[in-house]
Amino acid sequence: MSAHHTTQKLNLTCMIVAVGLALPVGLGVGFAAEQPSAEQIIQALKPARLTRGLTTSPADAARNAEEAKFVNSLRNRPTRSLTTVEREQITSIAQKRPRIDLEVNFDFNSDHIGSKASSQVTALGEALSSSDLKGGTFILAGHTDAKGSETYNQGLSERRADAVKRFISKKYGIDVSNLVTVGYGKTQLKNQAVPFASENRRVQVINASDK
Repeated sequence: MSAHHTTQKLNLTCMIVAVGLALPVGLGVGFAAEQPSAEQIIQALKPARLTRGLTTSPADAARNAEEAKFVNSLRNRPTRSLTTVEREQITSIAQKRPRIDLEVNFDFNSDHIGSKASSQVTALGEALSSSDLKGGTFILAGHTDAKGSETYNQGLSERRADAVKRFISKKYGIDVSNLVTVGYGKTQLKNQAVPFASENRRVQVINASDK
């Protein structure tokens, strides 16, 4: 093969690699989202440390106390009993607290934790029972994709949050009163551009502890 042909072949190969690297995310070969490990969940849910010398303002302290009182009122409440106002208040609290979205692979139209979902829920159980997080209060917020009616998805999201709660409390001995569950159905899509995307079918975990 001549040097000219060799150079052409190398240039063509480099061009193909460059085009492949330039493909936007979502095109080409699809890859499953990597599931967070127990350690990654711990790091996401651990509260930030206050810098030495800084103290919480009286207004912040009062707000934190009010939020803690509200969360305590939700302990042992059935998921389906939460009102729209209470769900909105939980959303407001979640914005300021350590949290993580977990893509739990439930079967279609199911709240059963099968083999596809157990690995991620197991990692969550290991994280919440660790010395870093044990004894804290956590909110488990269920979400669905946009397929189906609002009423159906609301119920499905509540049942899925309850299923995660039962799994980790039974397997890891986590006090059920420390796990508050809430469902949002399809009202808070994570990927609004693709309403049926798998990342919309998730359980958000929020650290609602004071410490």
